[in-house]
Amino acid sequence: MTLLIAHLGPPGTYAEQAALLYVNWLQKIKGLETILCPYPSIAQTLRAVAQGAAQLAVVPVENSIEGSVSMTIDTLWQLDTLQIQLALVMPIVHTLISYAQSLESIKTVYSHPQALAQCQGWLERFLPSVQLIPTNSTTEPLQKLEQETTAAVISSQRAAQLYNLPILVDGTNDYPENCTRFWVVSQANVSITNQSSAIRNSHTSLAFSVPANVPGALVKPLQIFARLGINLSRIESRPTKRSLGEYLFFIDVEADAREAQMQSALQQLNAYTEILKIFGSYNVLPVNTLDQEVSG
Repeated sequence: MTLLIAHLGPPGTYAEQAALLYVNWLQKIKGLETILCPYPSIAQTLRAVAQGAAQLAVVPVENSIEGSVSMTIDTLWQLDTLQIQLALVMPIVHTLISYAQSLESIKTVYSHPQALAQCQGWLERFLPSVQLIPTNSTTEPLQKLEQETTAAVISSQRAAQLYNLPILVDGTNDYPENCTRFWVVSQANVSITNQSSAIRNSHTSLAFSVPANVPGALVKPLQIFARLGINLSRIESRPTKRSLGEYLFFIDVEADAREAQMQSALQQLNAYTEILKIFGSYNVLPVNTLDQEVSG
């Protein structure tokens, strides 16, 4: 069986790097053959799996500096047929790639909005007057550099090597501890890795809307988890896109959805939510864990 794995392209993105690490693990531990399939946006990456054009997608969901990737969670809410198989945590080191001879000659910096935000302090300090232009990915604008010698792109070392481009500055993150969490997503009720049902998953992701914007509308669902002793590792709101002031709530809990306490929580949530979606239970692994399993 050959798995098609979708990711944000073009080649050289951090999503592709995360996918490659996951692919290496699949091939050496599970014996599965894979083909990476780049897509021009995160939304198209997830839709490829929903529509059956790929079996898996590797998408960024949260960064330690800039927070959640809204395109990922918004698209996951819209698509009812996807589930999270695994989460990978990968360190991110940004570089400034340019043909310019010095920082003083740079007038424009391109990159994905997340990368620009993760380097905001560095950009304000060293390139305070440049024009910042957001792009679909950190590698999409690299093709502009040969023609625009006063432009730069914030991307990865691997992208610079892949496209044979010069690195002007290495390490432009605002903080050295910069990590991104990626989700490995499949269609619902599909287990690519054939994980044993006896293995406990560490996290469950879910989202819900509430029937009305009234006092206690959010507190009551959250109190269910508190009463049952279930810890929340993340909570955030996103607009429903139906009306100003209406929100969806995305929650990560430190529990497996199959556990009795979580089953009770999910049942009780139905009384206080308008729509409740369970995105799946999964484990969160640093990428070096995959490396250790491969080499061990």
